[in-house]
Amino acid sequence: MTSSAIVASGLRKAYGDKVVLDGIDLDVRAGTVFSLLGPNGAGKTTMVNVLTTLLDSDGGTVRVAGYDIASETRKVRAAIGVTGQFASVDELLSGEENLQLMADLLHLKDKRVVKDLLRRFDLEATAGKLASTYSGGMRRKLDLAMTLVGRPRIVFLDEPTTGLDPRSRRTMWNIVRELVADGMTIFLTTQYLEEADQLADRVAVLDQGRLVAEGTPDELKRQIPGGHVRFRFAGTVQLDAATRVLTGSTPDSESLVLRVPSDGGVKSVRGLLDRLDEYAIDAEEFTVHMPDLDDVFLALTGHSSTEASK
Repeated sequence: MTSSAIVASGLRKAYGDKVVLDGIDLDVRAGTVFSLLGPNGAGKTTMVNVLTTLLDSDGGTVRVAGYDIASETRKVRAAIGVTGQFASVDELLSGEENLQLMADLLHLKDKRVVKDLLRRFDLEATAGKLASTYSGGMRRKLDLAMTLVGRPRIVFLDEPTTGLDPRSRRTMWNIVRELVADGMTIFLTTQYLEEADQLADRVAVLDQGRLVAEGTPDELKRQIPGGHVRFRFAGTVQLDAATRVLTGSTPDSESLVLRVPSDGGVKSVRGLLDRLDEYAIDAEEFTVHMPDLDDVFLALTGHSSTEASK
């Protein structure tokens, strides 16, 4: 595989007069987690369906795992795995039988594949139990394990932790990190911005069929105003002195806290500390506060992620 796992140029898709994907350019690096965010109706599912060859595009070019999705469809499908929003396990089969079914469909001869996946996903103790008896978290783990039977190089995870409790969600996060550590590429869509913040190397925000922002989570957060450094002082003398020397700062005399606008970068924070040191002003402590991805989402799409998921 090249250094790029997924490359799209001018990707377009429309349903009648409604343009769903409007000239998307994308470059997902191999061995990383790429997260696609966007409100309902933004075109996320359509993009995943196009990238996974389930839907034809109307224009542009896309290469997945180095293969053209239009002319080399079978090679693309052999290189990818897809896990949808809802676990697609057969409830009438046991966990082990579900995995073995996938192995048989792929004509795999290596019997160790199923055993290795049961062990990796901590499903050995329940391997012989019907999938209908599994908890939501166990089903999602089994579903992802089934996706990995064919050892795909790229895995598309469409909201993989929807409906899971916090503990199960964090278990899935750890599994995703392990897959990337093994060299796999993850294309993730999620309604949990914390999930993207925790897992993604790069994040793209899709709105009304267009990518309105792309970058690392930290880069996107720095684009949104509201970041600041919060200093706490021992007394009003230090607070007043700091207020005079730090331009644009806002003091709180009751809590002895000074809030100073900042992008949160190392250079800017060091500049503030040097400024205080220059005037021999000692701060008891300082903390950096930055906008989160929900603030980014709100600024870029006009509503919060919570509203978008309704």
